[in-house]
Amino acid sequence: MGGDGGGGGHGSLHPAPCGDHLQLFSLPMASGQTYYGQVLKKSGDLQTSACVTTARLVPRHIQEALRNVHEEVTLRYYGCGLVIPECLENCWILDLGSGSGRDCYALSQLVGETGHVTGIDMTESQVEVAKKYIEYHMEKYGFQTPNVTFLHGYIEKLEEIGIKDESYDIVISNCVINLVPDKQAVLQEVYRVLKHGGELYFSDVYASLELPEEIRTHKILWGECLGGALYWKDLAVLAQKIGFCPPRLVTANLITVQNKELERVIGDCRFVSATFRLFKLPKTGPAERCQVIYNGGITGHEKELIFDANFTFKEGEIIEVDKETAAILKNSRFAQDFLIRPIGETLPTCSGCSALESKGIITDPFTLAGQSDSMKSRCSPDVAGGCCGITYS
Repeated sequence: MGGDGGGGGHGSLHPAPCGDHLQLFSLPMASGQTYYGQVLKKSGDLQTSACVTTARLVPRHIQEALRNVHEEVTLRYYGCGLVIPECLENCWILDLGSGSGRDCYALSQLVGETGHVTGIDMTESQVEVAKKYIEYHMEKYGFQTPNVTFLHGYIEKLEEIGIKDESYDIVISNCVINLVPDKQAVLQEVYRVLKHGGELYFSDVYASLELPEEIRTHKILWGECLGGALYWKDLAVLAQKIGFCPPRLVTANLITVQNKELERVIGDCRFVSATFRLFKLPKTGPAERCQVIYNGGITGHEKELIFDANFTFKEGEIIEVDKETAAILKNSRFAQDFLIRPIGETLPTCSGCSALESKGIITDPFTLAGQSDSMKSRCSPDVAGGCCGITYS
């Protein structure tokens, strides 16, 4: 897990309520221990909804994979939602902040025996719990060779623990990057270890404005995953600086504060939990707008692939996409699942399917969260979180 890396924090070890891990905070040790050791005893003690927001339905194949995880691993999971993307067969995945390994073991089943999952966490006791059950899960899955590894280290210092350049197809992170002072260092390391066409699929907490020092240094707001939140527009700035494609917004939920004193400290600032996709594409020629048809068949998304907040691909339907989306679909692990042609070229498709009009792209998580909030009364209660919260049956 991340900690007092390039950001220069002093750091002390405290359990983080928002995340499946223990985290190193840049907070005075005494105040942090008081909050996590004495104040926060259960999820009901949380002062905000940062760790209890909801998002999308959990596909059945992921529910089944989670049920196969050993009970102790699940019990040690300090639970901040679920971040599992699509199209995982044979992929190499790196989980930043893997904790007791719950998501890693679910992913190891989903990637199959020829894929691989590596979990990294800064808390040695959590890593030991995760390692304890490797043989159990491999036997349960029927794998002859273990396809999961757990490492003790820091997410902004992946090179120090031997994570090689361009060695992973996907990196996931769940409500962790906000707890690392030097977020650019984390993203730079992720970019380094991703293969060309690879993806960072991650959930985190974002702020509606640049946070003043009073919020950034507030021990409770830091512990609630708000004090370290990135101004949402800065994510695109960092992504461009490092070399990623512009962030793709997937889900977003507004965070509420249930404490009058914290409301006073926060003032006009608002917070949102959001899931984004960041792709590392090869340096090729300029992309063009295209027409695409989803071939269907991705496990758990055979008939419909909700790629992000802007594009839902239904099997057999023609959709016009912008040049960035076209470049991603052409150069990522999704390429084999789409038929991609220039605008105007006739595409084979099912009868009754017609080209869909292009639309404006939503990039603001607060806009999306507002839309989601207005529809909550029509949503199923069995949904899983962008950053924080999971229920499945």
